[in-house]
This record gives sequence, C-alpha cells and structure tokens, in this order.
Amino acid sequence: MKSTLMTALAAGTMLLGVGQAFADDDVTLQLKWVTQAQFAGYYVALDKGYYDDEGLNVTVKPGGPDIAPEQVIAGGGADVIVDWMAAALAARERGVPLVNIAQPFKNSGLLLTCLKETGIETPADFPGHTLGVWFYGNEYPFYAWMAKLGLPTDGSNEGVEVLKQGFNVDPLLQKQADCISTMTYNEYGQVLDAGISEDELTVFNYRDEGVGMLEDGLYVMEDDLQDPEFVEKMVKFVRASMKGWKYAEENPDEAAEIVIEYDDTGAQTLEHQQYMMGEVAKLTAGSNGALDVDDYTETVHTLLSAVSPDNPAITKEPEGAYTLDITDKALSN
Repeated sequence: MKSTLMTALAAGTMLLGVGQAFADDDVTLQLKWVTQAQFAGYYVALDKGYYDDEGLNVTVKPGGPDIAPEQVIAGGGADVIVDWMAAALAARERGVPLVNIAQPFKNSGLLLTCLKETGIETPADFPGHTLGVWFYGNEYPFYAWMAKLGLPTDGSNEGVEVLKQGFNVDPLLQKQADCISTMTYNEYGQVLDAGISEDELTVFNYRDEGVGMLEDGLYVMEDDLQDPEFVEKMVKFVRASMKGWKYAEENPDEAAEIVIEYDDTGAQTLEHQQYMMGEVAKLTAGSNGALDVDDYTETVHTLLSAVSPDNPAITKEPEGAYTLDITDKALSN
C-alpha cells in the first residue's frame, strides 16, 4: 500500500561534480476530505509520474472531519488546498486571503435526497418537513435555496425544520429526517446500498434549482502569488494535476485502484471507489482546469442570498478571489 503522504520521487536526479543535486520543487497539497476517488486526479498524477515529469516533489495530505483546509494553509501546513468555493470565499472575507487558481470540478454533486413516502415531490412540499443539512460551510446552498423559496427555517409549519446532519445517511434510514444532504458520488450511493431504490426517492440537485456553487477547486494564499517561483510551481502543479484528472476520467476503474493503493486506513472498498470515480468523472467532465467566470459569479450570488441564522458566508462581493493566470500558463504549454 502506498502512503497518502508519499512524496513523488524525482524523475531523474542529476549529480553534479561536487556531489550536489538538482532538487525538485516541493509542493504540499491538503485535501478537503479523506483519501477517496473525489481526489483521484491528484493520486493518478502521483502514481503515473506526472508530477515527476514537471520536476515537482508532491506530498498529498488527506483531510477529515476535524481538518479545515483553510486553517491548514493559513498555518503554513500546505502550499495549495482543495476546497469548496463557499468555504474559501467565507474564509477570505474573514481574513484568510485564499485565491482560486484552478477549478477541476465543473459540475456540482450536491443533492437533497428525500423519501417519496413523506409526500415530497417538489419544493412546494417542503413545509412541515425535517431536512438534514451539512454544516461547516456546506450549509450555504441550502439557506440560499430556502431564501429563494421564501421558506423560514425555524421549524414552523410554514417552513422547515433543519437537522444538523453528520456526514452519513443515518437520518434518512432511521426516519429522523425526510430529506438529507448527499453527494452524487458518495452518500447517494450509500442510500441505494442500504436497500432504498431510486424509485423510492425524490432527488433535487442544487445547481438545477438555481443555487449552484462550485465545489472542489484549488486555492493558494494571495501573498504567495507575488513570488514568480511559486507561480511557476503552481503552473506545473495544475498542469500535471489536470493530466491526472483527464486520465482518471478515461480510465475510471484503474483510477479507483490507484486510490485504494494510497488509502492507508483500509477503510475504502474497490467497489465503492469505482462507483465514486464513475460519478466524479461526470463532475470533472468538460473542465480543462480553468475557472469559468460565469460559474464563479453564480456562486457569489448564491452566497450573498444565503440567509444563514448562525454564520453568513459573505456579506459583500469579493475582490481578487480568483486568478486565471495559472491556468492560462498551464494550458499554453
């Protein structure tokens, strides 16, 4: 099994006359979640030597429920992070100057998955029901949607009851909630695996409902972009990473096997990672890594409309929150 903290070895170390060597550029990537096919492109780039080919020495750090990528990079623990744009823009407004340098995920996988037996077939059926919502920055699309629908979230009969959902599907299976948050590539499959058929579900995609937000993108600290050497390092990193993503799209089963090799926990199964990779490929399809400014604008407008009772995402239009320079250079070579 390959370590998730494995460093990509130099493609060819050339010794100098005095015994010195050309050193590769070190890059540390912090993931948003645990080792899984959601991040297959980076593991494929490691495994296939794409980072080596660029002269990069890449370390991939898994995330988890107690790891906030924004805090890791702010503390100097990573050069670049994978994050959802909602969390990144919220962190930027709160003093962590994150900048989006690439957007591998073009499409959104966030769903609200409901049991048909509860009578929910359209959003008009939500009032009086309990809806499971992920927090820690994942709640903003939900509150934007409820605001758009004009539904209070105070548990009244005219509105909905919000259940702070853990990162599992138990509330739906145990009938604690009528709808829960799921990702197309993960929890939705877990619901099906639990014996609930697609015919028994009503599924809403947030982007289809007009409250879409960009998901997995690559972010760095703004000050680092003032360093030409760092910029060049990120150009190489993005180019190699997107090569990994395209390979993963075209070879999903092999990509799933590579992810399993890098999973030190042994918690993942090949069958589930193959399912996940098949769904993730739909989200990266059509992306060459460059951020679509229209998608960015949609995310910002959604965040500004999200009336969260505890913690609004952003209160004003961000400035300088993305750059196209990295992908422009990466795609030109």
